[in-house]
Amino acid sequence: MNHSSALPRQFALDLTQPPPATLHNFLESGNEELKSALGHSVSFWQTAQEKLIPLEQRWLYWWGSNGCGRTHLLQAMNYAARDQGLTPIELGPNQPNAWIDCEDRLSQSNNRQIRIMTVDDIDQLDDRLQASLFRILNVVHASPNYFIYLAGNLAPNGLQLREDLRTRLAWGLIFQVHPLTDSEKVAALTQAAKERGLSLSIDVLPWLISHFYRDMPSLMALLDALDAHSLETKRAITLPLVRELLQIAGKKP
Repeated sequence: MNHSSALPRQFALDLTQPPPATLHNFLESGNEELKSALGHSVSFWQTAQEKLIPLEQRWLYWWGSNGCGRTHLLQAMNYAARDQGLTPIELGPNQPNAWIDCEDRLSQSNNRQIRIMTVDDIDQLDDRLQASLFRILNVVHASPNYFIYLAGNLAPNGLQLREDLRTRLAWGLIFQVHPLTDSEKVAALTQAAKERGLSLSIDVLPWLISHFYRDMPSLMALLDALDAHSLETKRAITLPLVRELLQIAGKKP
């Protein structure tokens, strides 16, 4: 029997288009304080025009190794901004025009307006973008309705950036992002499967961690797709079912 036609096309599509990054789907093991700080910061967006928000609630920098989730958190802040009807300003080393646009918008806007800015891969900024960030941080510091969130691969004192820029990064809160261990990923997926009422063969999750290593939101999406495919085909969630699903989605781990 050919089971591939039983998989709804949308679930196969979901595996190639990971779900949006949010604070909700960021697994905070070891990063509880950072996630809580970001949640509190978001809660101040709509009240910033009514009361003075402390700088440490508006200015956060976090750092960690590749794959630790630092970009996920920046994307989550952008998602949260859009969810509240705000338009975030997203900056990074490969978006030179965005920096020009950002400075133009900040110079022309009323500083009573709420502004949300995110800066990724700060460690990769060239001299010109470092100068731009220096000016932007000065504006944020002076504007109580501006919020900025930044991420890089090292703590500020270890970054190869301008000294005055590294000093300014320390004006806000600083966090290290700790990546999940493989055992923590398996534990998180096990809990998610339990909450969904899924029964997985014992070798499924370790195999996924070894052969389908991606961010946790994508692994959670795969779990949902496995749930759907299992129901459609009326088969248990075993390795053959997992491989079949990945083949349908065009994944070859």
